[in-house]
Amino acid sequence: MGSRTIMAYVRNLRMFVRVYELGSMSAAARDQRTSPAVASARIADLERHLGVRLFNRTTRTLKPTENGTLFYKGACRILDAIAEAEAAVATAGRLPRGTLFVAAPLGIGRRFIAPAVPLFKDAYPEIDVRLRLSDRQIDITAEGLDMAFHLGLLEDSTLKVRVIADCPRVLCAAPGYIARRGMPADGIALLRERHDCLLLRFPGAREFRWTLQTPDGPRRFAVTGPFESDDGDVLTAWALAGRGIVMKPEFEIAEHLASGALVPVATDTPPVPVQLACLTQHRRLKDPKVQLFTDFMIAHIKGHLAAPDPDRDRQRTDESGRALRTPARADDPAGAGTAAGPAPRPR
Repeated sequence: MGSRTIMAYVRNLRMFVRVYELGSMSAAARDQRTSPAVASARIADLERHLGVRLFNRTTRTLKPTENGTLFYKGACRILDAIAEAEAAVATAGRLPRGTLFVAAPLGIGRRFIAPAVPLFKDAYPEIDVRLRLSDRQIDITAEGLDMAFHLGLLEDSTLKVRVIADCPRVLCAAPGYIARRGMPADGIALLRERHDCLLLRFPGAREFRWTLQTPDGPRRFAVTGPFESDDGDVLTAWALAGRGIVMKPEFEIAEHLASGALVPVATDTPPVPVQLACLTQHRRLKDPKVQLFTDFMIAHIKGHLAAPDPDRDRQRTDESGRALRTPARADDPAGAGTAAGPAPRPR
């Protein structure tokens, strides 16, 4: 088998794996940056080579055959072995190269990841980065991603998880909204007084709940509201316009809390903190470009989250000239006696 034939076979294997994982010829074609006709031709070529049908096709459905399922497992092992061999050569030659497919929530992506991608490219010019930003839930395997940044409550997963920071959240609203609707003391008041809650929703999202800390432990509150979006920054804009109450990580709205444009509400039952983490498929862990990008971005994010806030950290002095700081209060969701709040605590 010549080198061109081998490369064509590997391309066919990659296409087959993506068709199997995505369940769609057109989706796999988009994923591999080609046309559905080319994707179909590659699968047909692979089926001719193997002498078996890998998928049952109708006008509306595409499902793997029993042989297709068996072949998928072997194809993954072959592609993983190729990737591991290429990674070993790249590591030995100190020339990491290739393309990384990365996903991140909009807030994290816009504030931290996107600005740092050009810096990473400067340091590693042979690595290209394809960044996808979305607040919807991401399936790393189905979408062919190398890694994804996740902000939320982590659940059991088969993915490799690296926790970057614990991120406190705050419920807040504009002073105009509070003047019009009143200041809710807790989650019960949110429901009893039928406050307008600004909701983050997207296709496939679960029934909406806000998980708040109560004297009896975490409790999920079924809040409602007239506005919802799949973009967290849109919710912040609506909150600033006085349209309702939003739940946001403190680092995303620190400037608005500091200026008074947003004010903490329902402080008797603050939101349960979330974790900012990096998720990676186990089979991608040995890829040097994945390791390099992960380490680079985690250091970058932690550096920004831990950066001192000049307003928060400005020292006062007593009559003897000793430095004073306003201590953080457990009942002050803004933290440290100011609206800016403390930086999330890196692990």
